[in-house]
Amino acid sequence: RLAMSDGSPFRTRFTTEQFCAAVGPRAPAPEMALGSVTLLDCAKKFALCMAYIGMSTGLIRFNKYLMAEGRFPYSMTLTAIHMAFSSILCLLLYCVNPNFFPGMAATVGRRHTVVRWFVPIGIAFAVSLYASNQAYLYCNVTFLQFLKEGNVVITFLMSVAAGLQVMTRLRAAIIVWVITGSSFAVSGEVQFAWIGFAFQVVSQFAECSRAVMGEHVLTGANLKLDPLSYTLFISPTCLTVLLVGNAFEWDPAIPQALVEWWPVLLPNACMAFLLNVIVATVIKEMSAVGFIMNGVVKDIVVVLASAVLFGESVTLSQTLGFVLTLAGVFCWSMLKLDPDNKVIRNAEWFFGDTRKEAEN
Repeated sequence: RLAMSDGSPFRTRFTTEQFCAAVGPRAPAPEMALGSVTLLDCAKKFALCMAYIGMSTGLIRFNKYLMAEGRFPYSMTLTAIHMAFSSILCLLLYCVNPNFFPGMAATVGRRHTVVRWFVPIGIAFAVSLYASNQAYLYCNVTFLQFLKEGNVVITFLMSVAAGLQVMTRLRAAIIVWVITGSSFAVSGEVQFAWIGFAFQVVSQFAECSRAVMGEHVLTGANLKLDPLSYTLFISPTCLTVLLVGNAFEWDPAIPQALVEWWPVLLPNACMAFLLNVIVATVIKEMSAVGFIMNGVVKDIVVVLASAVLFGESVTLSQTLGFVLTLAGVFCWSMLKLDPDNKVIRNAEWFFGDTRKEAEN
């Protein structure tokens, strides 16, 4: 009810449509689905991380078993079998149902260019797999997992060299922290073998290079490849490199070993294929740094399983070094994931870093 200028009441009627038009659109209700989607997304990523950790841990122990003398100690051939199996499965899946490979549509008309992008990734992947398996001949699994804690540092230093990251005093301090902890863990090894150490270091540099380049191909370069499409490209490329390596490292005893051990090699190759797809998914969904951080959690699981279930010895020095390294990696994670955290801000102030440097 409204009043006229003379004070008499003024009555009018509005239709529902007129009223809504007059007062404007109703404010949207809070979207409860947003929280559900967020929780679902977190659950999916958690399940993805668990799948990666479980599959990777299982394959590490499986490869260690096969690489023992008297079984199938041919790392180059074993890795080539993995890549051949992955290539065949991907091709079969693509022929049966191309819809499993949505990213392939983005490569139409430029697949030769895409293959050239995958050549350095394939080389890095082949070197990483070969050197990692070769290291099992000389070192136990626990020791090798201690070394892998340095992957976070290696990935960051590569990013700095490429101009993708900026070195600050706080980051340098955390790097020194991680290196110190890793050094304690490595120095505590009772059965230290330089050749095994060298193979593992080469493997880690190649793995970090592969992760950084893989992230660019999976999320950048106007491709947005899905994990299966990525595996379809990377497996044949990696296999080609490994076949060349096998020509130089061929052992006449390999055919007999293949005949004897094929019932074990087949499930081992299946696990390798699944792991390749999961790794590509992790890199796509969580970035190269996220992949490396998942690797840190996996290393903890592997160390615990190796010590508890397989009886591998762990000295006090190694335990302290491992804990120190994990603490440094945790601080690094906080620095990357929550840079506005009060503790991080205070640490930057203590080391004299400006906010502009920290945000790069």
